[in-house]
Amino acid sequence: MTQLPQFKRALLHPRYWFTWLGIILLYLLVLLPYPLLYYIGCGLGRLSMRFLRSRVAVARRNLELCFPQMPPAEREALLNRNFESLGMGLIETGMAWFWPDWRIKKWFSVSGLEHISKAKADGKGVLLIGIHFLTLELGARIFGIHNPGVGVYRPNDNALLDWLQTWGRMRSNKSMLDRKDLKGMIRALRNGDIIWYAPDHDYGPKSSVFVPLFAVEQAATTKGSYLLVRSGNPAVIPFVPRRLPSGKGYEMVILPEQTSIPLDSEIATAAHMNKIIENGVLMAPDQYMWLHRRFKTRPEGQPSLY
Repeated sequence: MTQLPQFKRALLHPRYWFTWLGIILLYLLVLLPYPLLYYIGCGLGRLSMRFLRSRVAVARRNLELCFPQMPPAEREALLNRNFESLGMGLIETGMAWFWPDWRIKKWFSVSGLEHISKAKADGKGVLLIGIHFLTLELGARIFGIHNPGVGVYRPNDNALLDWLQTWGRMRSNKSMLDRKDLKGMIRALRNGDIIWYAPDHDYGPKSSVFVPLFAVEQAATTKGSYLLVRSGNPAVIPFVPRRLPSGKGYEMVILPEQTSIPLDSEIATAAHMNKIIENGVLMAPDQYMWLHRRFKTRPEGQPSLY
């Protein structure tokens, strides 16, 4: 069972003071009106491109790999918008952790809640497919306000940030599970809980199979989806939290339950999940985490894509 971090006096040690300063500044920043936060966040994102050159190169390469038919000028415009979204992602993390519920609701519209209600009425747990958008913290918060569930996360190496992210996410969730705790996830699904689960990152060769993602024919994709769907028998429901342009707020789109997911093999399930991921990403391509080395793991003997 995942042991959630607790606040300890050790987190007040001087080695964490710089982190505390950043937390305090973020808290004060998100007190500003949202339209102003929108322009600050986008500006920070554009500025970050001057300093995060390696991440810019990774994001540009990911876009080339996934959308080779897209005109280069269009891909470059998408890249610029993506880094604006990166700056907003920092602001939105503070909003997700520190804003009260009423302020979150003020800037969100939500559609598709009936799909969650139907799954509950059918007595099913829900495997909520949470794609790694830069809005993911805020999206998880608004979803949890309406339907508290169990979040899946990677513990942070910084003990203070690990506690803070857990505290922030628990404001609208029932519990949290380490992403490696598959037994805990299956147990929660069988108990009828909602599991926030993101199957779209590269978790290394031991935990992955190679299946297509966009134009990349062999993308390392987690085996975990196969075990969760087969053992937990959940309703598989994707959702997309996307930012509206020009500081107009957000919308959360909960999509219908995905049926007929193949369970013949880990490969078949992973390939189908990647199609779900692709459809979700295309709903807000500028807001996806393109700056991660999504295709780092390659089949044995194949050269790096980066």
